[in-house]
Amino acid sequence: MNEVELEGKGKKAVVLLSGGLDSATVLAIARSKGYDAYALSFRYGQRHVWELEAAARVAKQGGAREHRIAQIDLRVFGGSALTDDIAVPKGRDVEQMGHGIPVTYVPARNTIFLSFALAWAEVLGSSDVFIGVNALDYSGYPDCRPEFIAAYETMANLATKAGVEGKQHLKIHAPLMQWSKARIIEEGLKLGVNYGLTSSCYDPAPDGKPCGQCDSCQLRQKGFHENGISDPLEYQNSSL
Repeated sequence: MNEVELEGKGKKAVVLLSGGLDSATVLAIARSKGYDAYALSFRYGQRHVWELEAAARVAKQGGAREHRIAQIDLRVFGGSALTDDIAVPKGRDVEQMGHGIPVTYVPARNTIFLSFALAWAEVLGSSDVFIGVNALDYSGYPDCRPEFIAAYETMANLATKAGVEGKQHLKIHAPLMQWSKARIIEEGLKLGVNYGLTSSCYDPAPDGKPCGQCDSCQLRQKGFHENGISDPLEYQNSSL
């Protein structure tokens, strides 16, 4: 490995881990750079809570030093198809996905998640947080944009005791920001990610089988198709 790949050697990093394709890839990237990864997932009232079982599998396979699940309940606010009695959109094409902010957007979710990550990073003595946000897929999500990540990083360095005392200078790593789903999968496969352990569906069956028709399922399948390989997951209904 070269010096860039070993930039995290001997350092701790908090990795936000949903159990999905993107976060599994981010965990692998953090580990490939030498970081000791501390995986953080959330039980936040999501209808696709099955993803937490996937997160546990991914954390173990991906070599996380520790995996914690924080308990919060965003159902008290609702306002999203993931936390409220709102239907998850199905069967939309890529053009439809690219317009407006989808109803699957969870208000302030990444702001909340990053705040928890910041707290754990301070306790761990870490200055690095990894998150799998992507501005190409779901470009309408306001909390997946580069501007948001940059602004949050600035705020975070004013918000903690460790930051004020000069013990922590937080860096938020978002390596997938400008990558297509196909490139994310390609990179993950190079790093040994087992995507058969992941869960990306927003409306899975009780046994975790993905629906195959929500935006997340369709973009995932498209990414595998563009790599010329099959998704290891079995779908209820495949879009490809």
